[in-house]
Amino acid sequence: MTVFRKELRAGAVSFLVWSAAVGGLMAVCVGMYPSFAGSMDDMSALFAGMGDFSAAFGLDKLQFGTILGFYGTECGNILGLGGAFYAALTAMGMLAGEEGSHTAEFLLTHPVSRLRVAGEKLAALAVLVVALNLVCLACGAGGILLIGEDADWGGLLRYHGALLLMQLEVGGLCFGLSSLLRRGGLGLAMGLAGLLYFAGLLVNLDQGLDWLRFVTPYYYADAARVFAGEGLAGPVLAGCGLGALGAGFGLWWYRRKDIA
Repeated sequence: MTVFRKELRAGAVSFLVWSAAVGGLMAVCVGMYPSFAGSMDDMSALFAGMGDFSAAFGLDKLQFGTILGFYGTECGNILGLGGAFYAALTAMGMLAGEEGSHTAEFLLTHPVSRLRVAGEKLAALAVLVVALNLVCLACGAGGILLIGEDADWGGLLRYHGALLLMQLEVGGLCFGLSSLLRRGGLGLAMGLAGLLYFAGLLVNLDQGLDWLRFVTPYYYADAARVFAGEGLAGPVLAGCGLGALGAGFGLWWYRRKDIA
């Protein structure tokens, strides 16, 4: 597990920065809830009546005046975007980084197969993404407890589970793309995560784009749908399949590619 430990050490600083940034912002947002509580009913009515804008962000379904509605709108977007960007950037540098930094010729001369190298890198990616989400869950849930609000903890855990699955899917897709590159693809990683987020907004706006619910993980990781208990088995299975396909392709291609 040498490669696995090396990837965890290499990603430690980035993990700490992203965890502090995303988790800290979530805690701050939750801490702001009591100061807005008195005007939440008016704000809920305002957001619900903003037409397409409300539909795009699920504000027409979420009860913004409740702690879960507020959490899903504010903290959910912070973790949904921040976590996806972190997973995409980390995954995109996993395989391509070896060639970009010219360390592949050293690593691959050791008595270890390429499949094992790529597999341990993929395992490190999964651990880092899960750890980020655990930190953010602790920040969000701790903030709710500190302000003395009573939340639906089962719904909150389901929502965080959906966000974790979404980030693992994005990470799997970027891991597969990373195997095709010879240096880190920062722009490609950010672009893919942003495109999937935009697709999630489109499927909320236009019923003619329902097929996008099987493409973008932001569909099943939408707070309004999770808290409403909608049936999301199809999109979740499709998302798991896409993430696994991306990760599997990365393992397969890295094993056979011509390393520069």
